[in-house]
Amino acid sequence: MVNSLECLYYIKLREKLQLRIEYTEEPIFIGSFLVIKRGNNMIKVDNLSYSFPQKDLYKNISFTLEEGQHCAFIGTNGSGKSTLIDIIMDPEKYMFDGTLEMDPNCSIGYVSQFSQQGETKEITVFEYIGEKFIKMQNEITSICSEMETSSDIDSLLEKYQQALDAFEVINGDDFENKINKNLNLAGLSKYKDVMISALSGGEFKLIQVIKEMLNSPDLMIMDEPDVFLDFENLNALKDLINSHKGTILVITHNRYLLNHCFNKILHLENMELQEFDGNYIEYSFFLLQTKIELQELAAADDEELHRNEMLIKKFRFEATEYNQSAKGKSLNARVKIQERLEESRVKSPFVEIKEPNISLDIDNEMVETIALKVTDYSVSFDDLLLENVNFEIKSTDKVAIVGPNGTGKTTLLREIFKNNNDSIEINEDVEVAYLSQIQGKTLNESNTILEEFFEAGLKTNQEIIEYILGYGFEEEYINQKIGSLSGGEKNILQLAKVSASKANMLLLDEPTSHLDTYSQIALEKAIENYKGAILMISHDFYSVVNCMDFVLMIEDKTIRKMSMRKFRKMIYASHFDKDYLEIEQKKKLLETKIELALKDTDFELAKELSQELEELIKLLKV
Repeated sequence: MVNSLECLYYIKLREKLQLRIEYTEEPIFIGSFLVIKRGNNMIKVDNLSYSFPQKDLYKNISFTLEEGQHCAFIGTNGSGKSTLIDIIMDPEKYMFDGTLEMDPNCSIGYVSQFSQQGETKEITVFEYIGEKFIKMQNEITSICSEMETSSDIDSLLEKYQQALDAFEVINGDDFENKINKNLNLAGLSKYKDVMISALSGGEFKLIQVIKEMLNSPDLMIMDEPDVFLDFENLNALKDLINSHKGTILVITHNRYLLNHCFNKILHLENMELQEFDGNYIEYSFFLLQTKIELQELAAADDEELHRNEMLIKKFRFEATEYNQSAKGKSLNARVKIQERLEESRVKSPFVEIKEPNISLDIDNEMVETIALKVTDYSVSFDDLLLENVNFEIKSTDKVAIVGPNGTGKTTLLREIFKNNNDSIEINEDVEVAYLSQIQGKTLNESNTILEEFFEAGLKTNQEIIEYILGYGFEEEYINQKIGSLSGGEKNILQLAKVSASKANMLLLDEPTSHLDTYSQIALEKAIENYKGAILMISHDFYSVVNCMDFVLMIEDKTIRKMSMRKFRKMIYASHFDKDYLEIEQKKKLLETKIELALKDTDFELAKELSQELEELIKLLKV
């Protein structure tokens, strides 16, 4: 038998041993999947192609991801980003062409875009994050207890040694300090002993990130971890990402994270992939420079094509009118030249990006009057969320409701839409449309797109096809089940349904969630041009400051009106350098001037302005 002191001796003895992990150096093939240890490359993809039965996703894409890189994975909605993540995590499940090379011992941590909070058993935050470590710690303690009463010491020592080996591999000795450190970094220290079920969705998402990072995976993959996070939690996510020493691959459309977290960009667009070593601000500038160069070349191509077309018309006329064989030969030569010019015409898959044409239409435009009045509104669940809230919105106001996760914003918006609360008064001339952050509330996911828009009031197949084409959907999508679409595509459909209603007041609950950056910008333009009233819940700082007239800020269970100037000042004082806002505004102004110069084909002016922009960007680099 072994007593507790002897058990402690074995622990100390084990600490002197060195753990060795053997890596295979021979290549291993699993179908088209190759695993091999390759220097500092965490992942290497070479000429990978993959298709669904109804859609081609990738065509000969290649990239590498090296140890220690923090990589943002961007691209339009429905371009296949999440599918590529699935291929990386479980390549044996997919039949693809090309090769995917990975270290066979690479451990992967994963945070899904969908929260599983409701499936979590009733445990505290600390127990949830440290679940793996606590379980192994308990196993070691249990073996020690067995040693005190068992005569089979040898087998127990072997079992004990294996448990200690495994615990040391994951740096188990320091797991409590790591949990405390990351909770503190995320501003969640006070929740350490709180039950998981008591957390808001945003807080739970951060806890998931901390849990995965605690396991020190070789590769950390996160699929839209920012969705629905309020600005404080978003800032905490930024700090967690930047503090992580390992390799990170993150699908995100969030401009705040993109501007502050990554040193590599993967951009998936039109079945092709572009790889850029640098941050997102630099990448955006690279795209703009490329656009200037390509448009200049394209203008030259168009000029040459036009000149050649005029010669073809001339030779065809002369060959027909005067029956001159020499003119016929010249005509044939020019036609062949035209064909070669068309073939070599400049193509720009990463510049001409599919931005949906979001248009928020309205039937009954109102003269300025009070559209919505809320008086002494209160709501509570287990706790009081909002108390004696008062505000009003005019018929052309665009207003953002801003506040921490779990403070009653969505509940308030739903009650306004239902319009059966005595504290809520809606003008009789107001027609309301609603976009929900829970997409199944407004979309029937078992419907096809065709069925959904028949129910929305459109009359014919052709009318529906023409309508959804404007929102970036191809014609073949019309018979696709809504449930099979990406989160961003579903939100685009919601916006299309909202617009089809032609309502003069829109209630939008996190409308930018899951949307790619191009769709976010298209939505901002649509909101600016909309002639009715908008009440929008959003944690997207850029959409709020770019579109809204004022903010309704939730603080201490009530709501107070805040000007956009004061709101910007408050956010920038907490999270940005003092000159950041001014520099970013100058950057946006210059980008607008460059776009106008390109429209006028003034390429020299566009190049001069891009040089000014480059100097500004140096000041914004993180």
